[in-house]
Amino acid sequence: MSIEQRSVAGLSQGAIVRKRFFGHRGAVISLIVFALLVILAYSSVGTVIGGSGSYKIDPATGQLVIDGFRIPGWWNKDWWTRYDIVNGRQPTITLWPFSLGEHPFGQDDLGKDMFARVMRGTQQSLVVVFLAGILATVIGSVIGAVSGFYRGFIDSALMRFTDVIIIIPILVLGAVLAVTYGGNAVTIGVLLGALAWTGLARLVRAEFLALREREFVDAARVAGASDSRIIFKHILPNTVGVIVVNATLLMSAAILIEVSLSFLGFGIRPPDISLGQLINEYQGAFSTRPWLFWWPGVFIIIIALCINFVGDGLRDAFDPRQKRVPNFNGPWQEMRRWWAARGADRVGADVTAGQPDDPADGRR
Repeated sequence: MSIEQRSVAGLSQGAIVRKRFFGHRGAVISLIVFALLVILAYSSVGTVIGGSGSYKIDPATGQLVIDGFRIPGWWNKDWWTRYDIVNGRQPTITLWPFSLGEHPFGQDDLGKDMFARVMRGTQQSLVVVFLAGILATVIGSVIGAVSGFYRGFIDSALMRFTDVIIIIPILVLGAVLAVTYGGNAVTIGVLLGALAWTGLARLVRAEFLALREREFVDAARVAGASDSRIIFKHILPNTVGVIVVNATLLMSAAILIEVSLSFLGFGIRPPDISLGQLINEYQGAFSTRPWLFWWPGVFIIIIALCINFVGDGLRDAFDPRQKRVPNFNGPWQEMRRWWAARGADRVGADVTAGQPDDPADGRR
C-alpha cells in the first residue's frame, strides 16, 4: 500500500473528508476565526428581527429606536444613537493593558459608536453572504443536474438561458433590481443568489455528463429507479465536492458584490447599514480620520479571506487528486537526521576510544 492508502485505510468517505479538512491548517484556523467573528457580531450589539427597519419613537422612553423586535447584546451602545464625544472621536481601545474603553473603534462626526456600526454592518453583510450562497447553490445545482442528466433539448434550453444570465453584468442588474425592490439585506441576498448561479450550473452539468454513463447509474435504471431518484440520490451526492467548494467561492464573491453595490449607493440603504455603506460614507475621512475607513475594510478582508481559505480546505478534502504526501525532506526533518547522525558518530567515537588495542590487526 502507498503512503496515501495507509493513511486512510479502514476509514469511510466522510471520515476521510474530515481528516483531510482538519489536516489543512489554514482552513481550520479560518473556520475558527470566522466562527468567532460571527459570534462577536451577533452577541455584541444584538440584532433586530422583523419590522420595517426604519426609525421610530419608543412611546415608553421617548427615544429613537429601530422598528422591529430587538434582541440586545452585551455591548451597551447601539448603532443609531448619538453619544457625547469622547477622546476626540478617536478609538479608545488599548492592547496593554487591554481595555475597550467607551468607543473602541472611535466615533463618527455625529458621535455614533463605530464599534456598534461595524458590528451591525458585519451582520448585514453576513446575511447577504449566506442567502446568496445558499440560493445560488440550490439553483445552480438543480439546473446543472437536470441539464447534464437529460441532455438534448432540455440541455440546450437551460444552457442558453444560462448564457443569457452570464452576459448580463451582475453588478448593473443587481443595482437596478436593488433600487426597484428595496435595499435591505434579505432583498440584496436573494437578488445576488438569483444571479450568481451560472458558473456552478455549468460545473455540475459537466460532472453529470461524466457520471451518468457510470455503471452504478445503469444498475439503478435496471432496478427501476425513477429519474428524480437517480439524479438526487445517486448522481448528485457524487458531485458534492464540486458543489461545496464552489458554494464557498460564491459566498466570498457575494460579499464583494454587496460591498460594491453599497459603495455605489445601490445596496443596503439607511437607516440600516452594511460594511460597504460604511466605507462609502467615510471615504472622505481617510486622510483625517482613517479609523472610520479602516475598521469596515478590515472586517471585509477577514470575512473574504476566511471563506476563501475554508473553500480551499474543502477542495483539498473532497478532491481525491489533492493528496498530501508526508514531506520527509523538510528543514526540520533534515535537522533531526543531521543531529541524530552527529550523535551516532559521537557515540561511536567514544566507544572506539574506550576499546583496547587489537594486536591482530597491526594497528595501535
